[in-house]
Amino acid sequence: MPKKIYIVEDEKDIADIIRHYLKNAGYTVEEFDDGEKALRRIHVSVPDLLLLDLMLPGMDGLELCRLLRSEPATKKLPIIMLTAKGEETDKIVGLEMGADDYITKPFSPKELVARVKALFRRNQPDVEAAKNIQYGKLFLDVETHTVSVNNKELTLTAKEFALLEYLLKRKGKLVSRDNILDAVWGMDYYGGNRTIDVHIRHLREKIPLLKTSLVTVKSFGYKLKDEK
Repeated sequence: MPKKIYIVEDEKDIADIIRHYLKNAGYTVEEFDDGEKALRRIHVSVPDLLLLDLMLPGMDGLELCRLLRSEPATKKLPIIMLTAKGEETDKIVGLEMGADDYITKPFSPKELVARVKALFRRNQPDVEAAKNIQYGKLFLDVETHTVSVNNKELTLTAKEFALLEYLLKRKGKLVSRDNILDAVWGMDYYGGNRTIDVHIRHLREKIPLLKTSLVTVKSFGYKLKDEK
């Protein structure tokens, strides 16, 4: 079955171009011109990925993203934020709300399709490598895409899960921000290192044991300490 993508974009010309390129890439596409319509449709049928404009009439993209992340059925829905704004603060706000990726208008439709494919690849379970990873009282199940601490399941976004998995598999090793970007966000990601710092902060907030065990190495990257 082809992947289903919803486009939430009030500029019809842009939405039509995106739909054209995504359909040519083999995806099923539905369009919505405001957040309320999209939310009602998502409650009926959850897509495989959401392309979400930041500036929308009525409910804006940030509010819709926040609502989706608060609901169990959509908390892990891959979301790419679209916006005409290019300021770093706007990108950070989008990531804070739970967006997995961010692309600024004007953008190349081919680049957008590449971002969509990359996000699907990163969220594809690796059956051969599927196993449980334990770190103290933290358990990460690659196959079921779940994380728990003290037997209590945590809510992580797709990017937070991928970042945590990457760090757990390299515990005791110093990893650079560039290597993290390539491995978790992909070689075709055009955002800056600030993206990593935001997600690291989220992991530390959600998993208190990481506040002391996940060390920041100034001007380089991060290191997850070996278990004692």
